[in-house]
Amino acid sequence: MSNGKETGAFFMGVLLGGFAGAVTTLLLAPQSGEETRDQIRRRSIELRDKAEAMLDDARERAESVVEDIKQRADDLQKQGRVVLKEGQKQLSQAVEETRKAAASASSSES
Repeated sequence: MSNGKETGAFFMGVLLGGFAGAVTTLLLAPQSGEETRDQIRRRSIELRDKAEAMLDDARERAESVVEDIKQRADDLQKQGRVVLKEGQKQLSQAVEETRKAAASASSSES
């Protein structure tokens, strides 16, 4: 779980750093305030769109991982059932063989 938090924090840092750099660059650029505000607005829209795309990608990856884990858990559960049934079968056979041996031993003693 901490890996997901670290990844989220990393992306947030990238976005904030990119935004801060863009604003700084625009503020230091020799142009009018109107042009600067327009550039800031366009750049923030671009950054928002990139952030949404990254979030969607991360969500798709997480869903894929969750689905893979569910499938593996189902497979392990099925394998466990097969092993349990085989163990029960072997135990039943061992009990039956023991009964037969005990019955044979008691009848030969008589």
